[in-house]
Amino acid sequence: MANVEGRASPSFIIIGAGISGILMGIRLLENGYRNFTILEKGDRLGGTWRDNTYPGVACDVAAHLYTYSFARNPWWQTRYAKGADIWRYYHSVARSHGVLPFIRYGKQVEAADFDGREWLVRTADGERYSADIVIAANGRLHHPVIPDIEGAASFEGAQFHTARWDHNVAVKGKRIGLIGTGSTATQIITNLAGDVARLSVFQRTPQWVFPVKNSNTPWWRRLAFLLSGKHWTHYYLQLRGETEARGKATTGSTEARHLRDQVCHDALAAIGDPALRAKLTPDYEVGCKRLVFSDGFYEAIQKPSVDVVTTRISHIAPAGIVTEDGMLHELDVLVFATGFDAHAYLRPMQVTGENGMTLETVWRDLPLTYHSMAIPHMPNFLLINGPYSPGGSASVVGIVETQVEYLLQLIKRIVQRDVLIAPREDAARNWLEDVRTQARNSVWGTGGCQSWYLDKDGVPTLNPITLSDLQAQLAVPDFNDFDERPRAVTV
Repeated sequence: MANVEGRASPSFIIIGAGISGILMGIRLLENGYRNFTILEKGDRLGGTWRDNTYPGVACDVAAHLYTYSFARNPWWQTRYAKGADIWRYYHSVARSHGVLPFIRYGKQVEAADFDGREWLVRTADGERYSADIVIAANGRLHHPVIPDIEGAASFEGAQFHTARWDHNVAVKGKRIGLIGTGSTATQIITNLAGDVARLSVFQRTPQWVFPVKNSNTPWWRRLAFLLSGKHWTHYYLQLRGETEARGKATTGSTEARHLRDQVCHDALAAIGDPALRAKLTPDYEVGCKRLVFSDGFYEAIQKPSVDVVTTRISHIAPAGIVTEDGMLHELDVLVFATGFDAHAYLRPMQVTGENGMTLETVWRDLPLTYHSMAIPHMPNFLLINGPYSPGGSASVVGIVETQVEYLLQLIKRIVQRDVLIAPREDAARNWLEDVRTQARNSVWGTGGCQSWYLDKDGVPTLNPITLSDLQAQLAVPDFNDFDERPRAVTV
C-alpha cells in the first residue's frame, strides 16, 4: 500500500501498547502509514494502568490534564481519575481511532538486530518481525523492584509487589505489612487504613505530601465541559500545572514554589502526635523526591490501626518482619511498594545496530540518546519517553505528544528520502551533557535526598524543562545533528 508521499509503504514495529504506543499508532494512521504492528508483552493494552490495580490506584495529575489533546474527556467523575477509569479511557481512544487491530498481545520483545537495511525483531515466543523503522514505547516504570531481604522465601503469608497485586488474597481484617512510602504506598495506606486489622508501614525515607481534594465532578459540570468546545478546563489546568510547580525542579515562579512548600509544611504540622510527626518529617527539600499528592494520607496514617516503623528491617521470618531492634511484626500479608527499575529503559532487550554495535556498548557509561528519542549507531530506531525525558510530577501525556510530533518529522524524512538516520555521537553527547548540567543544578540534584531519579553518579535522569519550552525546542529537527545515508539496495 502507498503512503501519503506516494512511495511504497514503510513498515514499522512499535514496542509497547501503553499511552505512548497507542499515540504513535494513532498518529501513523493519521499520516497514512498503515503497515505497522504494535508488539505488547501483556494480555491487554494500557501499560501502567493495566499493571497497577492495587487498592486506591489513581493518577495524581488532574484527569483533564491526563488525556490526549485530540481526545478530551469531559466525563471524568472525579478531579483525579481512578486507575480503572484511566484504562477505560485509553482503551476507548485506541478503539475509536482504529489502533486495536494493529496490536499483538503476549509479544515480549527480546532482541532487535539491524541488518544494514532493516530491523529484525524477535519475541520471546520465537516469532520474528522485520521493519524499516522501530519505535520503542516501552515506558519507564514497568520492571518491578523487590528488595533482596533475607528470609523472604520463608514467609508463610501472601506476598507480592503492588504492580502484581493478588486480588485473590483478602486483606480486610488482616495484618498487612507495607514496605515503602512513595506515591503508591500513600494511596494504599489511604485506602486500607481502618479496613484492616493492622497496617504496619515500613518506612526508610519520609515523603513530602501535598494535600489535594479529589472532589467529585457533578453532572452539570461534566455537561458544561462537553459543551465548551475544546474544553477550556484543559488549557486552564495546563497553565496552572506549570505555574503551581507540581514538584518539578525548575518550573514555576519562586513565589509559586514557596507557596507549594508552605502548603506541605502546614499539612505536616497539623499531625497531632509529635512522635509520629517527627517520623514523617523529611530532612530534604520539597521537590527533591517526586512530590506525593494525596487526598487523606495524613488522616489515614494517624488512625490507631496504623503503625509507622522506622527501625530498619533485619530479615523476614515465617510469621512476619523482624526489625533490627529484634521486634517481630506479625503479618498475614506482605506488600512491596518498592517501585520499579527506572533505569532499565529498553533492557533486558538486546539491541544491535550498525556494524554490530550493541546498545550495551553505546550505553556502557550512560544511556546516551539525542533528545531522548534517538540513539547513535542505531539507524531508524526511535524512542518515546526515553532516557532524560522531562518528568517529575508533570503529566506525561503532553511530553509524549510533543516527542511523537518530532518523531513524525524524522519519519517523514526517512520515508521521502529512503534513508537511514541516526544521531551523531558527538551531538548526542553534547545534548546529554547540557541536560545533565541543568539537572545537577535542579532541586532533584541539590535537594539533599536519594531518589529513583538519580543515576549511578548521583545525577538526576530527568530533563528540567517546562512543556512549553520543550515544544519550542523540538519544533523543528536539526538534521545537521544526524548521520544520514541511503538505505542499502536489496539484491
